[in-house]
Amino acid sequence: MRLIISTLFLLATCVRAAGAASLHITTEHLPPSSMAGADGVITGRATEKIRELMVRTGTDYKIELLPWKRALLMAQTQGQTCVYSTSRTPEREALFKWVGPTDEAEWQFWGRADHRFPLNSIDDARKLRIGTTIGDARDDYLRSRGFHVDAATNDLVNPQKLLLNRIDLWAVAIRNGVAFPGHPDWADKIVPLLVFHRVKVYLACNPSVPDEVIDKLNAALAEMRRDGALARIDRKYDQPGK
Repeated sequence: MRLIISTLFLLATCVRAAGAASLHITTEHLPPSSMAGADGVITGRATEKIRELMVRTGTDYKIELLPWKRALLMAQTQGQTCVYSTSRTPEREALFKWVGPTDEAEWQFWGRADHRFPLNSIDDARKLRIGTTIGDARDDYLRSRGFHVDAATNDLVNPQKLLLNRIDLWAVAIRNGVAFPGHPDWADKIVPLLVFHRVKVYLACNPSVPDEVIDKLNAALAEMRRDGALARIDRKYDQPGK
């Protein structure tokens, strides 16, 4: 009987451990970083990096595509949940455990090609209407510094607002290798005007994720950087038509 009890306890412990290693990973629709393909499978530059990371560490996971604010909030409030691609800012530092960086980004102001206002520094944007996304780090950054922000629920609404003169600027995060952040039809109508900040982006995990899992993921990511896996994924999406 004692042996049976011990065996059952061991099995229960293993089940709990296996469950602890399963991650619910959230992200937003933001091509070419993360998006759903025609078959419904979530793919993209950042997504492929996350999938490779999970495979290398043997981590059970599922990825869910959500509006950014909800994706971020779930990682903050729900156990065993992570979100990508998340800018690591001082305001967010204590909210998550961090895996990365998985990429770098420039925060840029984009405007209409026919804009008529000067923009030589971030201070020149103080009197302008700036399109952001609810819950996004760019929104937090500009709002906390007293800028006039007009937040949308989906970042890709902002270029349309820009073309309709409902905003003057669009605060955009440009990942490495991304030439234009919107629909190709807008490429000659919306142009980059100013880089106002640079950040690194991460897989941000709820504090409930064990430290040993975070350490394992960071070690695997460092290996991916050394063996060229991250660079190979980047090159794939840097190619025209990708």
